Amino acid sequence: MSKLYRDILYLIFEELQYEKETLASCLAVNKTWCETVIPVLWKDPWGFYINHEKKKLLLNTIISHLADETRNGIKKRFIYFTSSYKKPLFNYISFCKHLNLEILEGIIKNIFTNNYYEEIKNDILDLFINENMEYTHLYISKNFDYNFIPGAELCFSKIEYLKIDDRVDNNILSILTKICKSIKELKISINESEYNYGIAKLIENQKNLINISFLNDFSNDKSSREIIENSLVKHSNTIQYFSAHGQLETKVLSSFVNLKMLELIGNYNDKELEWDNIRDLSLPSLQTLNAINIPINCLTNLIESSGRQFTKIYYYSYFNDVFSNKKLIQTICHNCPNLVYLELLYKNENIVDLERLLINCQNLKRLDFYYNNVSLFCRIQINNTEWDNLFNILAKSSPPSLFEFIFKYTDDKPGLESLKLFFDNWEGRHPVSLKFETDCRKVNNELIDLIGRYKEKGVVKKFVYYSHFHKELDLSMRCNTKKVIRKPETKSTTSIWNRLKMLFN
Repeated sequence: MSKLYRDILYLIFEELQYEKETLASCLAVNKTWCETVIPVLWKDPWGFYINHEKKKLLLNTIISHLADETRNGIKKRFIYFTSSYKKPLFNYISFCKHLNLEILEGIIKNIFTNNYYEEIKNDILDLFINENMEYTHLYISKNFDYNFIPGAELCFSKIEYLKIDDRVDNNILSILTKICKSIKELKISINESEYNYGIAKLIENQKNLINISFLNDFSNDKSSREIIENSLVKHSNTIQYFSAHGQLETKVLSSFVNLKMLELIGNYNDKELEWDNIRDLSLPSLQTLNAINIPINCLTNLIESSGRQFTKIYYYSYFNDVFSNKKLIQTICHNCPNLVYLELLYKNENIVDLERLLINCQNLKRLDFYYNNVSLFCRIQINNTEWDNLFNILAKSSPPSLFEFIFKYTDDKPGLESLKLFFDNWEGRHPVSLKFETDCRKVNNELIDLIGRYKEKGVVKKFVYYSHFHKELDLSMRCNTKKVIRKPETKSTTSIWNRLKMLFN
């Protein structure tokens, strides 16, 4: 019974693995909770957004695992480390399944002086790279070099995720190619053509490669690109997710018969001829298409040949005129009946085409609009008449499943009268969720009162101003409405809810 109790707790904590603060609060409940939650917290301790103080605390914990002599030497040389460096109660490092050498080396370099960095680096790396460790995820920095102790490389033998830069030491690349054969997701930055054979060999040696991403554009080196693309042919039946910057040099995509997600990122000045290798492409299993700066004719051809199964389309272009936008919307309208999520440029001149799309695509659940077609920092001005036109079409023609709308890259917010008219027209449908990307930090009480009234009537579910540089400002949470406790709505929270009921009922 005790083991069952721990097993159920572990399953619950696994569901919460990305909610670090929630998991940390569980440490103080009792000994069993503490012992169960620590392996989950330390499975992946490398938070992407960690400030200097948190990096220092993480390094403190790592250093506490070093030999006594090394720990005491650090304490004498760096007085701002206040920890006594007593051996921890848990071997935290032993729980790590993700090894992010990019972050780890960065933390060491930021804390220690350059001279001492090289001296201490290998001692710390030895804690993570040894025969007792076993990783599933590995992130390698571009200048990583390290002398493996005998048998230590086996800790990477079961890697399923690898992010690597081709400028990594050639011996490291050779070891990974030899040891790692179970990589499912591979993310690569390719910069030096002299290493393309090593990267190609690493790709060919995998047994079940599912996800491949090229993180930068190396299209200037055509021979290198061809070698890398040809190495993917062996995995034509297993690859389901493919992402690339720059146009392709071969027709390798046509061999990916089970491809489900395709991301193509071009340059704003790419010509149609340069993307000729996707012109006649047909991918019958494709469900998600992310396209940035892809010539419109190439893009619409792909949608026409493969769009029947599409559930998600994201399209962005620096330069997208009214005619191109019209062609794209019409193509989606006629070829993507199963679409659930769509992000595209909004132009008031294309309002009739948008209405037809809403009528034809009856499975839509979320619609994102971006307004600028020049730069993320060049905002488009939208007048109240344009807001009224858009809101009128959304309220009139949106399918029953569609009630979430996001508006990006505009500093012009709809006026109170436009919002009121929209909410009045929306009444009787599923409560609407609206998000506006804006740098607005101050909100007047009239807007809050308006949102509050329509939230109380069940018209508004969520109303948010948000920015990439600031936190979300949720006006619907500022309203004085009665608090309603709802059942969990997402698959993840429903799962946690059910397990908690099993545990405590």
